[in-house]
Amino acid sequence: MTHPNPMQLFDISGDEIDRVLNTFYSRIRQHPELGPIFNGHVGETDAEWDKHIALIARFWRGAILREPGYDGNPMRAHMQAGNVFSEHFDPWLALFEEVVSEILPPQTARPWIALAHRIGRGLRLGVEDLHRPATKAPSLS
Repeated sequence: MTHPNPMQLFDISGDEIDRVLNTFYSRIRQHPELGPIFNGHVGETDAEWDKHIALIARFWRGAILREPGYDGNPMRAHMQAGNVFSEHFDPWLALFEEVVSEILPPQTARPWIALAHRIGRGLRLGVEDLHRPATKAPSLS
């Protein structure tokens, strides 16, 4: 497959992004640790989740396909949530890797997983900074 957009990061279609996100968030909703957090912020109804998934799809389409349309601030959203902590990122990323690897071929899954880890590291650092006592130095590991 060739990139329809030369600025696109790797070969993936918008439909593939949507399929991954729909599967991923259906599992998040049921996840014993992450489900209650997400359901508390997103809502419990399919309509609320559809709206959230559409927002996240715009984020990923912008990040990967370089499509315009996402105007949110993921760092602010995660920091303002109040109940998102550093320890939530590992199970989120593990579930994301699982879904991406199930749905996409390896040559597409690998770069998306790597991008998710890079973004996740930044979000985790922001959340850790928010919750760190002022007297404690940041961990750079």
